[in-house]
Amino acid sequence: MGEKGASPQPTLMVITGLPGTGKSTVADQAAALLMAPVLAHDWAMSGLRPFGPIQDVLDAMRPPGHQPVGWSILCALARAQIRRGSSVVLDGVARAPTVDRCRQVASEEGARFLIVLTECDDSEIHRSRVESRQRSIPDWYELDWDRVQSSRADWNPPHPVDLTLRATDSVARNSELLNVLIHEAGHGPSD
Repeated sequence: MGEKGASPQPTLMVITGLPGTGKSTVADQAAALLMAPVLAHDWAMSGLRPFGPIQDVLDAMRPPGHQPVGWSILCALARAQIRRGSSVVLDGVARAPTVDRCRQVASEEGARFLIVLTECDDSEIHRSRVESRQRSIPDWYELDWDRVQSSRADWNPPHPVDLTLRATDSVARNSELLNVLIHEAGHGPSD
């Protein structure tokens, strides 16, 4: 794609981490740098919440189907964006199997694949972030600290990742690191 006038190769970037670790902030920064849409798991699934029978089916699946169905929707939408030549940023709690599926979509569609992990090692800061956030997603809910804490206990972050960003670092510092990653991956304003 190094030809003059050729479009840059699209990038599929997954931003993952536990709730309250800054995923959505990082996803918005990445989207601005890539000039790409953000597709967020919670926003996608909020569109299904008003439909009780769908919620019943998702709840009855073993394991519950909210995560896999949400990520299936995101992967389909990401594929559509990549096919039109656009990069795309996916925002949600993605475990290893989900990351593998996203990587496969990128490979099949000829896109670069980048994964960014957000973390918050300080449990008091993490708790404060969870308890103070208000995302105002229609038909969605905010997680309470007890639920996030139980997720912390069994969270196995995907490995390897291209970049780990810490919620205890400044937004400016994390944005700088994200910019470097995108530029080094070959997708930046100077391409």
